[in-house]
Order: sequence, then structure tokens, then C-alpha cells
Amino acid sequence: MKTSDKSHDIDNVIDLFTGKSYKSAHDARFIRLAAELDGLEMLYSNDSSEEKLYSLKILAWGLRATGEIVGLVPWLDKVIPCTDIQDPLNGQFEGYYDPGIDEIFFEPPIHKVVEVETAAEYYEYDSDNPDDIVQEIPDLIGTHAVLSDLEKRRLSLFEVVSWRLNNDGSIEGMLIDDQKIKSTPVLPGDSCLYPAQEHGHFKYFFQHHIANKIKDEDPEALAAISMLVDDGSASG
Repeated sequence: MKTSDKSHDIDNVIDLFTGKSYKSAHDARFIRLAAELDGLEMLYSNDSSEEKLYSLKILAWGLRATGEIVGLVPWLDKVIPCTDIQDPLNGQFEGYYDPGIDEIFFEPPIHKVVEVETAAEYYEYDSDNPDDIVQEIPDLIGTHAVLSDLEKRRLSLFEVVSWRLNNDGSIEGMLIDDQKIKSTPVLPGDSCLYPAQEHGHFKYFFQHHIANKIKDEDPEALAAISMLVDDGSASG
């Protein structure tokens, strides 16, 4: 009887949307996270101001199944690697930044590399179920989720309590379902939490400084979010 080569079979499975083999997508998935605790940031630029750099606080450092480690940030409706940043105005990654010592660098700091690799080895996780929860870390950068009810023309902001890493490598921002709270404070892993991405009105993630402007009804912030919501509803 001829036996099949599983790795060869996987190589022959192509994702119709990305054009990549299943194996390459599987290998690129995230398998472990290490929260950023020292306020390091991502720098990026865009075409609106070629000589100006913008910054976002890094949420965590992620280890891929390939062994690659990258900084992660909430970006529009998902968490993505800093190096993959794509701004609507042709933005691009310009490096990592440590505001404490005013230093720009381009590789993950060695202490985070050691932390995430050691943790992945210690908590070695093996499961065939893509929906299994591998890890859940607290949100330490003040991320908010924007929910938009177009019929009522209303925007709502909710604090992201934590980020859940699933076995398929997806990362979900967890929000509180007020109807299911049994005790406070609500901590990562609480049964009252649910993924923002599963909410029918979920649109985008924003860090706290933008969320505060929206809460204060800053005209520029409201105009910007309205444009994003309108574009999202049109494309959806």
C-alpha cells in the first residue's frame, strides 16, 4: 500500500484568496505572545507628510511557528505585525522606537526574544483544534473597539480588556458583555468576555489617545472616524 506524504499534501493545498499554500500560512501563524511592558512604540510614515513620522504603542511581541518574532499593533480591524503595516495613505513601517532613551531600532529587543521563545518552549502547545485558546494577555495600551450602528447613526466605544491568541494564530480583542458580569474587576479569561470581531457592529480598534478624542467629540477625530466607517460600510 502506498502511503501519502502529509507535508506534500499540505503544500498542494492553495488558499484561493491569498494564493499561498496552506503550509506557508500555517507556518506563519502566531504561537506565543509576550506583552510589551516598557512602552516601546512602532514608527510609521505615510504620504500625507513625507518628512513626519507617526507612532503607535506596541501591544505585544509575537512568535510565529517559523521562529520569526515581530512587534504587533492593533491596526484598523485586526492585530498585525508592525513590519506589515499598510496605511490608507501608503504608510510603511519605519522601525521600533524606545521613547525612554530616544532610540530607533529595527529588530525585536533581545529580552523580549528570550521571553517569548522561553515561554513557548515551556508551555509547548500541541492541538489540532484551530479554535483552542492558546493564551490570553491583558491590554496594556488602552485599546478601544469602535462599534457602529449605521441605522441609528451612533458610534460606541468599548475598552478592550484582553487579547486572545487562538490555535489557528488569530488574535481577538476581548470586550465585556455587561449582562454576563458575575464579579469585578473583569480580568483576562473571564467568562463575560467575547471577541470584538464577532460583534455585528464592530468596525475598528483605536488606542486610547484617539478614543479619548472621540469621547470628547473632537471635530477632527469624529470626521476621520466617520470617513472610515462610511468607507468600511461601502466596501463591506
